[in-house]
Amino acid sequence: MAATPAVPALLAQNPVQAPAPGVGRAGGRGGAPTDPPKIPLADAGETSEGGRKFFTAGQFATLKKLGSILLPPLKGNIGAGDCDSAEFLDFLVGASPADRQLLYRNGLNGLEAQARKQFGKAFAELDAKQADAILKPLLTQVPWVYDLPKDPMKRFMYQVHADIRTATRNSPEAAAALANSGRRGAGGGGLYWNPIDPV
Repeated sequence: MAATPAVPALLAQNPVQAPAPGVGRAGGRGGAPTDPPKIPLADAGETSEGGRKFFTAGQFATLKKLGSILLPPLKGNIGAGDCDSAEFLDFLVGASPADRQLLYRNGLNGLEAQARKQFGKAFAELDAKQADAILKPLLTQVPWVYDLPKDPMKRFMYQVHADIRTATRNSPEAAAALANSGRRGAGGGGLYWNPIDPV
């Protein structure tokens, strides 16, 4: 209570200043109000940074080629090459535990080394017959998902095949193609992955 009389005295020493012209609501010259700046809106998918971030350029090219071979467009369905499945997997693996990252890197490097050894060129440059000669021995039946092959390359092939299939079927392009076809999905229609900005 003793401090109450001092408040008016302090306010008298520091009067409230009026905003200068061009500041605040009276933002124009001469104090005329101005509209706030117009900022155009854009879809997150159009502005998010795409492309590879985790894999090297060679590994990414191998992954894209692998996707086009393992999941081509069939029976009216889109293939891995029709959407950004490789870009999504680049993000997914980059945010995955170290053992999954190592599995992918070693697997992609192994395919590249085999292509160079057998055909003298990059895996991404192989034709269908050459790629088949490398991939066919690595594809194996897995009776139970928790009992994966012991061979690292066969394990990689099982994992990458499953991941490419999942990324493609759950892409926005697959959802749009399904909606345009008039067919019903296998459940969860309209669900797909969106671009993710890792923090």
